[in-house]
Amino acid sequence: MQLKSIITASVIAFLLALSSSSIAELKVGDKAPNFSLQDQNNITHTLSDYEGQWVVLYFYPKDDTPGCTTQACDFRDAVKRIIASKSVVLGLSVDSVRSHKLFAEKYNLPFSLLADETREVSELYDSLSSFFKVANRNTFIIDHEGNIAKIYLSVNPKTHSEMVLNDLSSLQKAGYKPESN
Repeated sequence: MQLKSIITASVIAFLLALSSSSIAELKVGDKAPNFSLQDQNNITHTLSDYEGQWVVLYFYPKDDTPGCTTQACDFRDAVKRIIASKSVVLGLSVDSVRSHKLFAEKYNLPFSLLADETREVSELYDSLSSFFKVANRNTFIIDHEGNIAKIYLSVNPKTHSEMVLNDLSSLQKAGYKPESN
């Protein structure tokens, strides 16, 4: 019985180590890593092109799966309020441009879904699951100067956009200044 408990605990610890990413590397105040990726319409988006705007960059595991659909539709339903806050939403997963196109059309998603097929950007943002090789459900608010203003780890797809909206409002009203490193 004791051996079984030790084995179970060891397996759980191993799986957690494999599936977690090292978010500790990026922190609030850091310059957000630049990237250049294509969206569902074959338009290339480079983070530096958004300087002067706030960016909500959300990572999600897979197109057209229950949690990812819930999260995408939650952002879809909040996108007008996010745009009103002078911000842009960018979704990112390791799926292909074609997969993103089908997903965006099926659910009428009015924002860009970026295809990180090489997984490089997901790794840069410490948001790649080592075990499953998909993006973890993490979100970054990037300020108008390109600095990370807020990091969310393993978010709830049903309520996340409201949390983002509240934090965007607070950060912008407070005259957010990134912490210096």
